[in-house]
Amino acid sequence: MTQHRAVPVFTRTLLASSLFLAFAPAWSQETPADPPAAAQTATAPAQPAADSGMASVVVLGSRSTARTALDSAAPVGLISGKDMAMAGPVELGKLLQTLDPSFNFSTTFISDGTDIIRPATLRSLGPDQLLVLVNGKRRHQQALVNVQQTIGRGSAGTDINAIPMSAIQRIEVLRDGAAAQYGSDAIAGVINIVLKNQTNETQLSGTVGGTTEGGGELRQGSVNKGWTIGDGGYVNLTAEARYRGETNRAGVDTLRVNPPRVTQRIGDSLAKDQYFWWNSAIPVASDGEVYVFGGVSHRTGDSSGFYRSAGDGRNVPAVYPNGFLPNIRTTVKDASLAVGYRRDLANDWKVDFSVNHGRSELDFHEKQTINVSYWYEPKPGGGIYAESPLEADTGKLKFKQTTFNADLRGPLDVFGRNVNFATGFEWRRDGYAIDAGDPVSYQYGRTNNPAIVIKDQTGGAAASGTQGFPGYTPGTAVDDARHNIALYADVEHNITPQLLIGAAARWERYSDFGSTTTGKLSLRYDPSRQVGFRGTLSTGFRAPSVQQKFYSSVSTNLNAAGVLTETLTAREGSAVTKAFGIPNLKEETSKNGSVGIVLRPVSNFSVTADLWRIDIDNRIVFSSNIAPESGPCPTAAACPIKAILDPLKVGQAQFFTNAIDTETKGLDIVAEHTTRWPGSTLVLSAQLDFNRTSVTGRHSDSPVLTGTQLFDDSQVTLIERGQPRQHHVVAADLTHGQWNGNVRANYYGEVQGQGFTAPFVQTWDAKWIVDATVRYSFSKSTSLTVGSNNIFNTFPTKWDPVKAAPFPQLGFTYCWETCPFGINGRSWSARLDVAL
Repeated sequence: MTQHRAVPVFTRTLLASSLFLAFAPAWSQETPADPPAAAQTATAPAQPAADSGMASVVVLGSRSTARTALDSAAPVGLISGKDMAMAGPVELGKLLQTLDPSFNFSTTFISDGTDIIRPATLRSLGPDQLLVLVNGKRRHQQALVNVQQTIGRGSAGTDINAIPMSAIQRIEVLRDGAAAQYGSDAIAGVINIVLKNQTNETQLSGTVGGTTEGGGELRQGSVNKGWTIGDGGYVNLTAEARYRGETNRAGVDTLRVNPPRVTQRIGDSLAKDQYFWWNSAIPVASDGEVYVFGGVSHRTGDSSGFYRSAGDGRNVPAVYPNGFLPNIRTTVKDASLAVGYRRDLANDWKVDFSVNHGRSELDFHEKQTINVSYWYEPKPGGGIYAESPLEADTGKLKFKQTTFNADLRGPLDVFGRNVNFATGFEWRRDGYAIDAGDPVSYQYGRTNNPAIVIKDQTGGAAASGTQGFPGYTPGTAVDDARHNIALYADVEHNITPQLLIGAAARWERYSDFGSTTTGKLSLRYDPSRQVGFRGTLSTGFRAPSVQQKFYSSVSTNLNAAGVLTETLTAREGSAVTKAFGIPNLKEETSKNGSVGIVLRPVSNFSVTADLWRIDIDNRIVFSSNIAPESGPCPTAAACPIKAILDPLKVGQAQFFTNAIDTETKGLDIVAEHTTRWPGSTLVLSAQLDFNRTSVTGRHSDSPVLTGTQLFDDSQVTLIERGQPRQHHVVAADLTHGQWNGNVRANYYGEVQGQGFTAPFVQTWDAKWIVDATVRYSFSKSTSLTVGSNNIFNTFPTKWDPVKAAPFPQLGFTYCWETCPFGINGRSWSARLDVAL
């Protein structure tokens, strides 16, 4: 797990950064000493105008007065409407990855539901260690649990792509632990998505695009409209629709078919997305308002599983003489609604009451499939049935969350000093349900009786359920919930004009595992306008999600020998986890520390550097595949795993467990320089992210399994090396009259995986991905933007043809379990924006 090329890459990056920093002060002497141009809001897509600096002000990370990102006590990144318009990606997850190096959004394929809901992470931690807010309110998580060998394995994060970009005004990214401020999940940080509230115009946008390697056709359209209500009120509505064609970068299968041909679909799935979102505030009297925001989305995905060859026991040659590729159809339904009332009280105090409800549902439907046991099931009178449905509903996953908040904040006079104080109460209920699929999707024969002997075409035991994605069974179906309450207090005080200190504490009690208390200390010291120091220390926690507590399934995975095998995912408290001695889940705990410096040597140039570290104990993970012992087993004691699994009639088992401790540390450097000429503005920026995660301990409470068995080396590699240890974003943005050009380069450090090739560790080398965008504004209301992402058509490293066998021979050309920037190659797009 040693990164052999880290030193030269690190040296080149620092050299480039040093040149950037060295010349920046010189450039600044040639420009007027006015402040940098404010970031643009998304209220005018044709020709975004400066919003008087409001876009550079952030509210995330503090419940006191809003500050600019450079004045905050913890590192906060800001993505403006103009940044989003010039980036290229039309999906929020890919956009964040392109613009913020601390954010990762790994490409996934042949991973069931993870093909449509991809994992979003911050600081190379898990998807469920990132808290997402919308307008400052907690966003619900996704129903999907990532159980395949992908980034975020065993987690259920937030479906970031359920939010349309056309509804967003700006995005704030807090890169700091904040569980004491915002509650569970905020270990890696917090993302706050601020919705549009413009009332000036109707914004129309249309985009077309594709890839130069074939496939990936893109068609998207959106409309955003706002109305003024009363004195200062507004209603803003957004509708968006998108079609994304599939891409297939699979190579020729030389192992399973003759003559060789492409048998797999490896790339982006076909996706069709529709959104409707709203954001509103209605004045009540002169000092209060009722606000309502939220949205609904409906997204469908079309992907595939593993190819079944003609002679495979999981195929029926009479139906599929050339073998078949199971087709997985997914439907994601997401909805949220927040209703609240806030008002100003006397002496600058403010109160806010809100109820926020969200739900996520993922429906599975299998096509081009078959239930082999149905086909070969013996008839009572002789012969076989020779019948099976070729498609079926395979089940549904449902998550819902309701949150009530009461918040109060304002100034306190403490011994003649003004102290900003905030306190509040939260009640939250999380519910999770699994609906069983059609009987054919999970049954062993029509009676589901394991005593009946059913043989497949090879003479082996016939597989049960539909091929590709066996359905959820009545035994795995569940409908359960838990609730929690929380109290918090938050204080900030400027001891002197140069010194700010802050403290926060939060107590939470959960109905299923007890209570926890966390705290945070923060400091900001500015000896001058040009130099500032900041630091934080905090403890955090993450409660086991209801998805991790209640999820259970039977799926088809590759075992260590590369053979498709039925895998049982057992929930806590089940017969399997009890037999292995696996205790119920408990909360993760964390310690987070950061220290940073802010430099503003001149008004149009700034540099920030932040060192940080996050230690997590009892991290909840998805176990390795626990398979029976190989070889002879004279007694049950000689093969304890086999003795537990054989009665279940599955090849291997997995479960969620508090199995590891990790340490993640890193360095973030951000620099920006603005140069102005008459009629022109050039903004140069560099964001450098260095991070390293280490598994510091593997432990097991099981008398049967050791920590190494419970979480093997392949899973350690996925945690430690599955996400880039270096991700840098360097950009230049030039505005000249009606023209705006942007060139951006993303550097993705090398990643590794051995989930399918152990003990061989496959390395995918570091790569630069360069994007370019040009926009021309015909008028203040109309503009055309054209661009290309990955203009040099860069692909990941290919699989090792020998050591990674048989995957290259099966058609796996590039990456799989970890793909930081995907395998599509060069893409292009053209967008027309009109404001009426």
